Amino acid sequence: MPSVEELAAEVGVLRAQVRATQDTLAIYELKAHYGELVDQRYERGAVVDERRLGVLSTQIAGLFSQDAVWDAGPGLGAAVGRAAIAERMRRTTLTFSRHLFVKPRLRVEGDRAWGRWDILCPCKGTDGRSFWMCGYEDDEYAREDASTWVHRSMRLTTVFMATTDEGWDRILA
Repeated sequence: MPSVEELAAEVGVLRAQVRATQDTLAIYELKAHYGELVDQRYERGAVVDERRLGVLSTQIAGLFSQDAVWDAGPGLGAAVGRAAIAERMRRTTLTFSRHLFVKPRLRVEGDRAWGRWDILCPCKGTDGRSFWMCGYEDDEYAREDASTWVHRSMRLTTVFMATTDEGWDRILA
């Protein structure tokens, strides 16, 4: 029969595992919500109206810490801080997107976490051309209160972009 001390130690380990699992699930939800909001900026192949775009942009920025970095690389630029992220989200470069985040790898350590998500995103540019964007996002997260996680940074690395009419041969050659 285990001693009280052994049981207490086991309960402590189990509590830590439950907390890490809850934190991981909360970060999954954060990332899913980010993708949903970014994609909601478009409706029926067009950018939503200015009022709705402003609301969505503010909601997107609210998923980041006050001093967060949003960095989408050379093509889309970077923004630092919630206000700048909200402003960047108002400047759309597409008329459609659907962010698919897959293969999450997360590491949670107390109130900080790090993750990498592969991304596949069908998009449509303002020029009317449809394309696939593939890459990965490296994120850093922070717990802002007892249960709320936010992005401290999000860095997109684009592996390729291909118009849908070109197929994959050009990329895989």
